[in-house]
Amino acid sequence: MEILNYDRQAAYAYAKKWAFGRNPKFYNFDKLGGDCTNFASQCIYAGAGVMNFTPTFGWFYKSLNDRTPSWTGVEYLYNFLINNTDGAGPFGEEVPLNKLEPGDIVQLGRSTGDFYHSPVVVSVKNGRILVAAHTYDAFNKPLNSYVFERVRGIHILGVRN
Repeated sequence: MEILNYDRQAAYAYAKKWAFGRNPKFYNFDKLGGDCTNFASQCIYAGAGVMNFTPTFGWFYKSLNDRTPSWTGVEYLYNFLINNTDGAGPFGEEVPLNKLEPGDIVQLGRSTGDFYHSPVVVSVKNGRILVAAHTYDAFNKPLNSYVFERVRGIHILGVRN
């Protein structure tokens, strides 16, 4: 399998275009628990261009009823990106926040360990991280303006086709 570069500029451009809107190619999950990870997956896909069509444990979206849990679920997206060691699609690693770049993902969590939000990094300057997100739509929102008890960063390393 060939390893491709992750196009961070394309992920950023997608986030900028759709942060305050909804791409009609994808279902809007605002009323079904939130659209944040769906939006994060769309941004990652814009930068990756490759889905993983493995049933259940892959990462793809065809329709509301034909998608993997990782496309819309916070924990499932994390598990796919971190554990995708040899399959198609994007892959990444958990990193400290100071290692994040535009196009990467931040996940916010509770002290109990469950993570509930997946903003997309759009800028990192002088240690200040700005994000884009859905459900509570945002673009260039300072990460430190969110209230959270735990945080983890997911750095996208590349894409396999």
